[in-house]
Parts: sequence; C-alpha cells; structure tokens
Amino acid sequence: MKYSHKFLTTLILTLSSASLFAQTTLIKNVQGYTLNGETLQAFSAITFTEDKIDQLFTKQDKIDSQPDWHIIDGNGATMLPGLIDAHGHVLNYGQSLMTADLVGTRSEQAAVQRTLKYAHENPTLTWITGRGWNQVQWDVKTFPTKETLDVVFPDKPVWLRRVDGHAGWANSKAMALAGITQQSISPEGGSIIRDNNGQPTGVFIDNAMALIEKNIAPLTITQQKNILLKAMHSLASLGLTSVHDAGIDSETLTAFQQLSAEGKMPIRINAMLYLPTNQWQQTLDKGTFHSADHMLNFNSVKIQADGALGSRGAAMIEDYSDHAGHKGLLLHDNQSLSHYINSAMQAGFQVNTHAIGDNANKIVLDLYQTAIKKNNSKVLRHRVEHAQILRLIDIPRFHDLGIIASMQATHATSDKNMAVDRIGEDRILGAYAWRKLLNAKTVIAAGSDFPVESANPFFGLHASVTRQDKQNLPKNGWYPEEKMTRVEALKTFTIDAAFAGHQEKIIGSLAPGKKADFILLTDNYFTSDESKLWQNQVLSTWVNGIQVYKK
Repeated sequence: MKYSHKFLTTLILTLSSASLFAQTTLIKNVQGYTLNGETLQAFSAITFTEDKIDQLFTKQDKIDSQPDWHIIDGNGATMLPGLIDAHGHVLNYGQSLMTADLVGTRSEQAAVQRTLKYAHENPTLTWITGRGWNQVQWDVKTFPTKETLDVVFPDKPVWLRRVDGHAGWANSKAMALAGITQQSISPEGGSIIRDNNGQPTGVFIDNAMALIEKNIAPLTITQQKNILLKAMHSLASLGLTSVHDAGIDSETLTAFQQLSAEGKMPIRINAMLYLPTNQWQQTLDKGTFHSADHMLNFNSVKIQADGALGSRGAAMIEDYSDHAGHKGLLLHDNQSLSHYINSAMQAGFQVNTHAIGDNANKIVLDLYQTAIKKNNSKVLRHRVEHAQILRLIDIPRFHDLGIIASMQATHATSDKNMAVDRIGEDRILGAYAWRKLLNAKTVIAAGSDFPVESANPFFGLHASVTRQDKQNLPKNGWYPEEKMTRVEALKTFTIDAAFAGHQEKIIGSLAPGKKADFILLTDNYFTSDESKLWQNQVLSTWVNGIQVYKK
C-alpha cells in the first residue's frame, strides 16, 4: 500500500507534536531507593515523561527543570520501585472482599457467628459463602462440623473455604444439594472428612471441594470484571503495581483482556492459566499474549501438585509427624502431571507448579528436569510455587535447572505454630529455607498467596527480614538463620519478581527507559525499626507514570 507525500508529512508532524507536548513530571525531595544489579542506589528526585523514566538525581545533581514540567514535592517521603506480588489470586481476593471474612476467628463458633452476621447483612443471597477460617488458630484445633452451621443455617446452603483454599466447610443443606451421603466416595486427590461412624462431617479437602462448588452458579464475565477491578484497586492501595495471578481459567483471562482493551486496569497482571480447566488446551494453542502497554501479560500456566500443610494435604515422602499413616495428597498421578507440564512447555509457556510437601517438590523437580531437556525450555524460567518443604539435597537443583522459587514469607510466620508438629525437627530444616536457597544461588520471587495471607507486601517484607509475626515473636525470629537482609527482601519483591515474569527489562527497578512504576511511603524502609516494617503506609502508587492510588 502506497501513501501520499501529504499523508506522510501530516503523520510525521502529528507524531512530532505529540512528542513535543508529552508531559514530563519531576518528583523531588524524596528518599529514593532502587536496586542497580545487586547494589542499592539512593536518589532524591526522579523525572519521567508519560510512562517512561528519564533520569534519577542525587542531592548533588543540578536539575535543569523546564517551565512546562509538572513538579511535585515529595515532602521527604520514601520512594521505592512498585512492589510485585509474584503469587496471588486476584478474583478470589476480590471475592473475599465481598463474602464472609473469617480471617482471625479464634473458634468454630466465632466463625459461625461472623458468617451469620454477613448473612443478615446480605439477605438476598441464595448461597452464603466465605473464606478465612483456620482451625490451627482455634482454641480447639480440630476441623469444624456441619452441625454448628446447621443450627443457624437450617435451610440456606453455606460454603466456607479454609484460609489456604485447600479445604471447605459445608452445612447439611449444601451437602444435600450436592447429593453427599455416607456412601459418597472421595475423588482422586481429595478427601471427604468423616466422623467415627463414617458420616461426612462437612469438611472437604482439595479435589473433594468440587463436589460442593459445582452447585454454586458461576460468575458471569461482567461480574468477574467488577470483582477484578475492585481487587486491583485494593491491591494498588497496598503498594502493589504488578501481580502474578496464580491460576485462572479461560473466562477470567477473557475478563482481564476486556479490561485491558478498555484501558481500565490500574495495575499490571501476569496471568497464569490453571491446568486443567475448561478449554485449557485450546487457550494454550492460541499462544502467549502481551498487551501493548504491558498491563496484561499471559505467558505462563499454573499446575497444582499437592495440597497445603495446614490441612495435611501437602504430599510428604514420610508420614506426617502428627498423623501416623498419612502422607498427604498428590492431586495428579505422575503421567497426568507430566502431560500438563510438557503440553505447556511445548506451547512456549512458562510452567509454574504448586508444590508444598517434600514429595511434591521432588516429583516436580524430577519432571521438570526431564521436560526441560526434552523441550529445550530452560530459557522459559519455570517456577515452583511455594517450594515450601524441601529435602536438603533438592535445594541446589533449583539453580542447576534454572528454576525460580516463588515463595511467600508470611507462610512461615503463619505456619510456625504448627509446622514442626506436622513435619518434625529434621524436615523443618529444609522448610521455608530462604537463606539456604539464596546461598545456592536460587532466584526467589516473593509474593503473599493472597487471600490465603494478607495482600499487604510490607507484611511479607517484615517476615522476610525478621522471621517474626506482627507481635515480634518468637524473639530473634523463627529459625533465624534463614532471614534475609532488607536489600535481599526488597529484591525478591521487585527485580527478581519481575525476572520471574520475564519483565525485568521494563519494571522491577527505577532506571532511565524503564516504566514509571513506583510508590511513595510514610516510613523509610531502610532506616525504620525492623520490628515496625509491616506498619509502613502507602501515600501513593504510580503505574505507567499515572497515579492510580492516593491516600
């Protein structure tokens, strides 16, 4: 196709005018920090034009500001690169903001009462749903039962997910709708918990949860978009500029794509397609996807090898220390797991596999080793999500195979009260082993696993540095030899998380030419008391040079 000289001239003048009138912003008077390789770089001012950073300035640098610049006084606030959560669940998080919140309940009855309060506030709901209970934190550390729900919900179905999403608690009405009886058989990779008489108690583990959930009407695309928007705006308020969404189906991917096309996404999303879900193969066949503004990327899949430690679903090589004869659950046989891994690698997708128990981690590493060689796919930077309990001999394999450990620091501080009970004094030495992995040159990408844990990244930074909970316990930290330095912790939430999403060239640090993704904070991350790192507050969040949140 040929274009006229007049058309080309007009086009050139239009592009030139656009560049002439592009807005440059100077933010001065900040305590800025970014990573330059392994080195921490301090700065006091930054300029950016539209979505790209122009220059960082130290106090000694002279800034030749122009009359048309937009100048903002940072008033001494701390500036960091936008924080990246490498493992969260955006739709589930949004739903958690709109369902019964059971996080922090201290007893089964307290969880019931909070659910009842939510039901009274939402009388038109046909199902009462919620999430966040954790029997390990209850006074009586046993699974709940349907009977306590039946007392207050005799006629309306109730379904409450455990905090980790690997177990659910139903009342009799929900079980009746699902056709659950004493004769019901637990599916492969799942368990229907029963009492001494063989009756289902109301608790369903891992794959058995689908027996109940298939009866809950699925969300429409429009409903998903509204929930995703609510979630993303909430995440931006916490200082997150990018999230790796760990396991979505094709419909949720469509919802994200529509939001991206409409220019409505406040933060960046790296979407992982969950395998297997409906039409997963057809979705992979369409290939990877990257929006022009890099707000939405789809180049990875999420597979789940086992369950969680709290519900004893994590697959262990030897019996649980507190449950003789029980080794946890593998959600797929090796042949199926290998099929999913190879299908994704062959289609050019990064493979991110959930593995918590030492057996699940060993199996995933073994299958990765074979598949990476077969598909020549080391360059795709495959990941193990959680990498929670490792045999010591498996730790060096991460670096050797080029595998990223995608880990969540707050899991350690949440699990510390039960982890040793579950796996004993010997196996715990390979659990939550951040220092051992770093010493073995493993790249750790940090996240939270929200809504399992709080989405607040400063909780994760605090846990990484202190190995303590928010009450600063235990003294000196839980297995303190595994602590990170503040620089290392920040690295896991910025440039290494960006690397894990194949985006380290555009985000993860503040440098000329990279995207203007950054946050301004009330407290200096590097000089404040480490016990108070979790209390830091976000003043504003910027993505692509646009302020998407202001306190």
